[in-house]
Parts: sequence; C-alpha cells; structure tokens
Amino acid sequence: MPAYTLLPNDRHQLASSAPLLGHRIVRCSLTSLGSNRSPDQDSERTIYMARSVQLLLTENVDNLGIVGDVVNVRLGYARNYLLPFNYATTPSDELIAALADKRAVAEKDVAARRSQREEMIGKLNGQQLTLIRACNDQGLLYGSVTQQDIASALKEVGFAVSPREVRLPTTIKRIDAFDIHIKVDSDLEADIKLWVVADRELNADDSEEMEFDNEGELIVKDKKAPAPAPAAEPEAEAVAAE
Repeated sequence: MPAYTLLPNDRHQLASSAPLLGHRIVRCSLTSLGSNRSPDQDSERTIYMARSVQLLLTENVDNLGIVGDVVNVRLGYARNYLLPFNYATTPSDELIAALADKRAVAEKDVAARRSQREEMIGKLNGQQLTLIRACNDQGLLYGSVTQQDIASALKEVGFAVSPREVRLPTTIKRIDAFDIHIKVDSDLEADIKLWVVADRELNADDSEEMEFDNEGELIVKDKKAPAPAPAAEPEAEAVAAE
C-alpha cells in the first residue's frame, strides 16, 4: 500500500474530510520503515495512507466519467490533476443535485457521440490507407510511420480517430503493407490495411533480397565471398643450353 506524507496545509484538510473521502489515517512508527529516529521523535510524525479518494466530477473527464459521477481515484491523481484543475470536488448530496442539469446535458452529448462513433467504425472497417514515404534503395524509411501519422491521414479522409486509438502491429520502418487495428472504445473496433509506398521507383533486385525480423528491422545477410581465383601455375624454368 503506498504511503503519502502530506504538507502541513494538506494534513488538516485531509484529516477533516477523511471519513467522507474514504481515507484510512494511521499513526505509524518511522522506525518500522527503516528510520533511525527515536520513539519520541516517531510520535511526532503522522503518515497518511489512502487506497483511494472518492470524488464528485464537476466536468467530463476522458476515461473516467462524466459530470455528476462519483468516482474512486488514486490520491495522487486527485491531488495532482482533478482537484487543481477543478475537474472534481468532495461529493455531497447538495452538489450532486446542483449538477443534475449539467449532467443531463452531458448524458445527451455522450449518447450523440456514441452514435457518431458507431457509424464511423462501421464505415472505417476494411478501409485501405496509403502513405507515401521517402526511403533508401532497400525500402527502409527515413524515420518511421507513427500513430499520429495514421490518425492525421484518417482525419483527412473523414475519420476522426485519435493517435492513442491507433494500434500498430510493429514499428513501421519500411515499405510494405500492414494491418492496423483501430479501437475507439471497448466494443468499437475496426481493422484497416495500411500501404506504405515509396516516393520513387525502387530497384526490384534490391527489394527481392530484403528480409525483416518481427520488429521490422532489416536482416543483414552475409554475402558469400566470391571464390578465389585459382593460383597461377609456376612457370617452367627455362634451361639455358650452353
């Protein structure tokens, strides 16, 4: 269980709201944690331990919930993100009731967005996407194709997909065809074919010799050295007739 030592101005706030937020506050000996402090010194130090914090969302938060939801989150997430940016607060019946209208609007927005995404995934599945890239004579790219590249290309043809929703099968560093998985929600998924093509014509002989490992790296083959030329026969010594 993680332990958190709070700053003085945080201690009183957490202690006063601990029963409401589900905190478990304990006083423990620092000696047991490996400290060389004396028992008298230990008694002056309080460590606050919390498995989770229960908060009321005042705004929609991706991958967490919508306004009006009461959620359990890690203490660090609450203190470092949700509370400082006013995305959440301590829950109470009065605040939940005050957010009822805002929540109703959020629920309609979520339903509309869900319907749009279902329609988009239905159209996206099975699509083919082509990206033109510069490469060397062996088809190796100068760089790589990223999730951002694919998301941007899909957006240009009418599919609003974020980079984190693009799942790459491997690092894309070469000219080839790749199966790309798109996951916009736990039950909204699609598969597309990505063609990475060269910006110029490549030498067919060079491309036929290429082999790649599972990580997309070129396998360098040791070329067989040419057979050595046969040694020249020693010239017959001329016998000079006297």
